[in-house]
Amino acid sequence: MKLGRRQAVLATMGLAIQGQGAPGPKQPPPQPRTRVGFVVPRGACDCHTHIFGDPATFPFFEGRKYTPSPALPSDLKRMHKALRDVERVVIVQPSVYGTDNRATLWGMREMGGPKRARGIAVIDPATVTTADLRDMDRQGIRGIRINATPIVPEQLRQAFAKAKEQNWHVQINTSLTVIESLKAMIEDAPVPVVIDHVAGAIPAQGPQQPGFQTLVDLVRTGKAYVKVTHRYLSTSKSPMFEDAEALARQLLQANPQRILWGTDWPHPGGGDDFDNLDDGRLLNHTASWCELNLKTVLVENPARLYGF
Repeated sequence: MKLGRRQAVLATMGLAIQGQGAPGPKQPPPQPRTRVGFVVPRGACDCHTHIFGDPATFPFFEGRKYTPSPALPSDLKRMHKALRDVERVVIVQPSVYGTDNRATLWGMREMGGPKRARGIAVIDPATVTTADLRDMDRQGIRGIRINATPIVPEQLRQAFAKAKEQNWHVQINTSLTVIESLKAMIEDAPVPVVIDHVAGAIPAQGPQQPGFQTLVDLVRTGKAYVKVTHRYLSTSKSPMFEDAEALARQLLQANPQRILWGTDWPHPGGGDDFDNLDDGRLLNHTASWCELNLKTVLVENPARLYGF
């Protein structure tokens, strides 16, 4: 399908992704299978989730890369209950909706509104107005997501400018190679920067893989937060996630106040491997490497960044 000029521009900006996703069979969203073996601290926040509503109400972007099954706020509440009452949540705008943030905003309202939920939006900097941003801020949006590889400097500058207007942050979903190329801009950013999914680090390649030490340096100096999500852990082929843990521990030791945890529920766009993720088992693993920093990672860091 040929993209129009407008869609092509948004795709280049990382605000839409080319490639029509064929509808797949509707599957129930995943629920934890393993009991969480520790007391989750009060105020814990799942910093990376998505909501997929009824397509008749919240239509998908035509150029999407995949077509998800419904994953509703009621399902997310059930999942957090199974994780021993995770109380707070951040809903991140997924690529399948482009710049239409209505499903994310709906999900935030259904999850308890600003008392419990925050959101990350995807915007078109050329058309979004200050009134739009203020309205999203009132509903609990606290950041702008860039979902692209590569990310061009002008794209990042525009996101910084819009985020600064509302005292938000910028969240980047990209690769270690891109993070390395943007290091100077991230260091000079006028707003906090959050990096998704450990920038796609591959556990089996260890801490010496290209770009990982740049990520560690950004965390050590406080210039970036990093989301250590279940999507990242799932790339480990080690039965006990030892290789993933080695990378996570290095980031934690660099600066525990810049580490965020998230399930990435319902694990969209990843095929069978992600469909089979066990969020209970993965949260137990997170606790094992966080150790004395568990409250910092699960409660204090998100409270500071998202304004709970």
